[in-house]
Amino acid sequence: MKSFTELVKKNRSCRRFDNGHKIEPQTLEELVDLARHCASAGNKQPLKYILSTSEQKNNEIFSCLGWAAYLTDWKGPQKKEQPTAYIVVMGDKSVADKFWCDHGIAAQTILLGARAQGLAGCMFGSINIKKLAGFLNIEDHLEVKLVIALGKPVEIIEIDAVDEAGDIRYFRDENKVHHVPKKKLSDLIVSTW
Repeated sequence: MKSFTELVKKNRSCRRFDNGHKIEPQTLEELVDLARHCASAGNKQPLKYILSTSEQKNNEIFSCLGWAAYLTDWKGPQKKEQPTAYIVVMGDKSVADKFWCDHGIAAQTILLGARAQGLAGCMFGSINIKKLAGFLNIEDHLEVKLVIALGKPVEIIEIDAVDEAGDIRYFRDENKVHHVPKKKLSDLIVSTW
């Protein structure tokens, strides 16, 4: 359990990557294959994926994402720190009318798989879906649920305790270390029977 706990703790939302480190399409296929084995509501398996390692498509996808709401003075990584791969997670409305939490389960599995390979990623819900659909020719029966950015991490991320004021906003310090405040376990468990 210790190694899995360490993997989970290392799996932070990474927003700065080594843009010189290319990811092969096969790596993305392997990550989606992990997600394919996950639980699915009613076992309907309605998720579909678009994979990108193309620099042109990556630039288009990048322009559709909101990068870090709490970092108000930062609009996203410079070119040299942009991700080199993306996975767009979609629900196929011809398979199911609701996707429940399938996309969250799949995305977390993809991110854990990436982290186990020395990669890192960030799951995006802040997406200009209309613009993205135009760039990627996404058909109407496919509903964009998430975008996962992937790459070799260059960002140092620290988990901190939430301060006494209860501030949960992540921030970067003067050394560009990204700090993520987490609540105490005792603040989360309502009761134990």
